Amino acid sequence: MDDSHLIEVQQASQEILRGRFLHAFRDTVTLPDGSEASREYLVHPGAVMVIPLLEDGDGQLRVVLERQYRYPVGQVMLEFPAGKLDPQETVQACARRELKEETGYSALEWARAGVMHPVISYSTEFIDIWFARQLQAGERHLDSGEFLDVFTATPTELLQWCMEGKVTDAKTLAGALWLQNVLSGAWVLDWQLDGDVKQVQKGTL
Repeated sequence: MDDSHLIEVQQASQEILRGRFLHAFRDTVTLPDGSEASREYLVHPGAVMVIPLLEDGDGQLRVVLERQYRYPVGQVMLEFPAGKLDPQETVQACARRELKEETGYSALEWARAGVMHPVISYSTEFIDIWFARQLQAGERHLDSGEFLDVFTATPTELLQWCMEGKVTDAKTLAGALWLQNVLSGAWVLDWQLDGDVKQVQKGTL
């Protein structure tokens, strides 16, 4: 497909902010009709989100979730575990690290679902989506200044909260979509053992 009639071409770029986390630019671009416009955006290193699947003592499937206060919106949000990539870190290594640090769980099996771009109008951020299962409990190692609660819910409860507007975090809404389709059998995951891949298991949960 020829997208040349949609492409904007960068002509100049100005750094306007470099903080501990945010890195902002203002670019001058040429639009497809030849006119010029200004584009302000944030450069982001990328992140991961993990959908951890936990079977309780009765064999019922539950998902591991978090409650965390998010200062910009002034609310405690319901979310799947997530975090940004460290320099030179692979997305799977980041998923493994964030799950362990935030929840204390490690997983014997992992499956990459896909990628999402949560704020395409003003950020380069992408979030890699991972599923984890066969969880083993352990100690959390939260970052300094990080405070969050970890809890579990059934997929039905999570989807109900999404419908009721109790879950409004974009990545968690996308994760709920993935979860619903995987559990229904509509979407198939390729599961692999953690660490060195010795076998690949294909199929639904």
